Amino acid sequence: MSRDFNGARVLITGGLGFIGSNTARRLVELGARVTLLDNLLRGHGGNRFNVDGIEDSVEFQLSDIRDTDALSQHIRESDFLFNLAAQTSHLGSMNDPETDLQINAVAQASILEACRVHNPGLRVLFTSTRQVYGRPDYLPVDETHPVRPVDVNGIGKQAGENLHLLYQRLYGVPTGILRLSNVYGPRMRVRDGRQTFLGLWIRMLLTGESIDVFGDGGQERDLLYVDDCVEAMLLAATADQAVGRTYNVGQRQGISLAELASILTSLEPGSRWNLVPFPPEREAIDIGNYSTDTTLIEKDLGWSSRVSLRDGLSKTIEFYRRNGHHYWEIDS
Repeated sequence: MSRDFNGARVLITGGLGFIGSNTARRLVELGARVTLLDNLLRGHGGNRFNVDGIEDSVEFQLSDIRDTDALSQHIRESDFLFNLAAQTSHLGSMNDPETDLQINAVAQASILEACRVHNPGLRVLFTSTRQVYGRPDYLPVDETHPVRPVDVNGIGKQAGENLHLLYQRLYGVPTGILRLSNVYGPRMRVRDGRQTFLGLWIRMLLTGESIDVFGDGGQERDLLYVDDCVEAMLLAATADQAVGRTYNVGQRQGISLAELASILTSLEPGSRWNLVPFPPEREAIDIGNYSTDTTLIEKDLGWSSRVSLRDGLSKTIEFYRRNGHHYWEIDS
């Protein structure tokens, strides 16, 4: 990948967010010329501290992906586009469906149209979500599983996927898609549960609050450490066989929320967790158990997760022990 990215011009939408900033750090290591585009909209996870230590090695543009004029200029000048800007809150998508669809669907059409007009050879990597599958019929979930979202967020991301595949088929824009499971790690939003429940849990863990686990705690989730996610993205962005393809990316095994809470509290002496009733608005869009079948990406790209759950959680907790005030004191 150093051969592919050394000197390459890379644009990352949502670049000051969780996955975007971790991707930027890896690309800087590989010698890429990185431009980060982010609107720093409150509640969406963008945080200037996420590029602490590499701020002089990247260019930052305060802009919204819905500003097509500004976006087109950067698309003209790029070799790769990591299209990560999104509305990620499932409950937020139900409370404000129009904004979710504007960002996750309508703006994606504008981005792809700018690629078609200004730079049709631009390599595009789009990050989607396992939420598009809805409640699984079987586990682990592979790419042939029916797609039937249970919330507006899943519908918006499904539309974004279809637009990327359409522009690849009709206009030859080389795009690939990754459906991510629950990604976690340093630089994720932890102020609340808008981006990930695990971020909220870690803040509660480190600020002395009891972790609240909904229901009976038996729901299973597939958790993926962010470094593994970034490596999958870089591989998919450079591999010809990934063009026009959709891949699941995850740890490949589920863990119950009760067991996850037990592991977390074992890593922070004196911490605790308890079961609380499922809020009705969250229970209505909960997908039940989930684990990922990653056979296809392993076969095509040689990718597999490398960071164990306990190691990933330990690294994440240590990061927030040192830097937590930059995250839970700021409504990023």
